[in-house]
Amino acid sequence: MPRIMIKGGVWRNTEDEILKAAVMKYGKNQWSRIASLLHRKSAKQCKARWYEWLDPSIKKTEWSREEEEKLLHLAKLMPTQWRTIAPIIGRTAAQCLEHYEFLLDKTAQRDNEEETTDDPRKLKPGEIDPNPETKPARPDPIDMDEDELEMLSEARARLANTQGKKAKRKAREKQLEEARRLAALQKRRELRAAGIEIQKKRKKKRGVDYNAEIPFEKKPALGFYDTSEENYQALDADFRKLRQQDLDGELRSEKEGRDRKKDKQHLKRKKESDLPSAILQTSGVSEFTKKRSKLVLPAPQISDAELQEVVKVGQASEVARQTAEESGITNSASSTLLSEYNVTNNSIALRTPRTPASQDRILQEAQNLMALTNVDTPLKGGLNTPLHESDFSGVTPQRQVVQTPNTVLSTPFRL
Repeated sequence: MPRIMIKGGVWRNTEDEILKAAVMKYGKNQWSRIASLLHRKSAKQCKARWYEWLDPSIKKTEWSREEEEKLLHLAKLMPTQWRTIAPIIGRTAAQCLEHYEFLLDKTAQRDNEEETTDDPRKLKPGEIDPNPETKPARPDPIDMDEDELEMLSEARARLANTQGKKAKRKAREKQLEEARRLAALQKRRELRAAGIEIQKKRKKKRGVDYNAEIPFEKKPALGFYDTSEENYQALDADFRKLRQQDLDGELRSEKEGRDRKKDKQHLKRKKESDLPSAILQTSGVSEFTKKRSKLVLPAPQISDAELQEVVKVGQASEVARQTAEESGITNSASSTLLSEYNVTNNSIALRTPRTPASQDRILQEAQNLMALTNVDTPLKGGLNTPLHESDFSGVTPQRQVVQTPNTVLSTPFRL
């Protein structure tokens, strides 16, 4: 019974390298020709492997918070349309689906308050991966099978052959033309040695000789005035008198040397006219450094003795007020004369209030999607499934702008 081989399975490192080289040679449209180099893979599998893993434009970095928010928002707007969501986020469809399931599982574990180490998406021993195109390649074994070695040698030979049938025919025609030219040259030399001179026939060029004449030239019509005696600038330059420097133009080194010489002359004239500014310019100082003046404070308005008198008066009034309160004498006169002069509460500096607490948008969107997925049948009636507040205003989710609180508006009114 012949051996039946089903194409597919885990991708190996050799197959990935062959696929990269084949795409470089044949392009991204000839997948049947590329698949003929890989005996165990079909054209559809080769195409999926390239667009899901090997394409250099695929992002394989960690998911950012903005990408996760956009993924959950688009999954809510376009459920199960991963091929449409993937180019908007900048990832592949398989990456979007895998990370979406990861976020839902993470939310379910947080709701159940249990941490499970085993991931249900991971394959168990003996299971076959349904999507091997989105997984890293398996390293090659040291002792490869005979069919793998044969496939590798055949692919190396086919990919190394850069000349096809047309290229070989062109090379053969070029070689025959060179041999014909050498034979004619040898024949002319032999005839010249025998005293027979044969003039070489020059092929007459068909069409316009662009080096000798101007194609489709239209001469201007004669005007009202005679221009035969006017002086015209010669159009054809005499190249025998020209040098390479005249054709190349002015060199950069010559231009820099001329500018440097001009700067030296300008600095020399400035030294003769204004020496201090020239010295500062050469030393790199653009302006004169100004010397800072000393801090001069005004004289005090109150002396130390007067301050002590004010403190004593304040202490005496405080003692009198406490005595009046202890004796129980409380009338309008004593309360007016013996008032408390402490600092009012309004003049105390307020603390800057903290920014409002931000909500976890990713967790809320994941909980909304899980609630919509696990909703009961509407035949039971009752209220709708409670959801967090979200928006359907656009493709991208709304960004929560964090603003620093304004302390001026929250300052209490002062009397």
